[in-house]
Amino acid sequence: MLHSMSTTLEAASERSAAEVNEEIRALWRRSGGTLTTEQRKQYQRLVMEWAAAAPGAYRAL
Repeated sequence: MLHSMSTTLEAASERSAAEVNEEIRALWRRSGGTLTTEQRKQYQRLVMEWAAAAPGAYRAL
């Protein structure tokens, strides 16, 4: 299930890294492998959210 993108750190931390990763994968599937400018911005936000939710090794990103 896809969720709307969070705009605050507090809300972003509520989703697990796996949930965010699922949304990243869905974005790439929908795009057919080429992101538009708007999709690239969404991807960047999702990666930052994923990094915040991922285990400690990824927090240095």
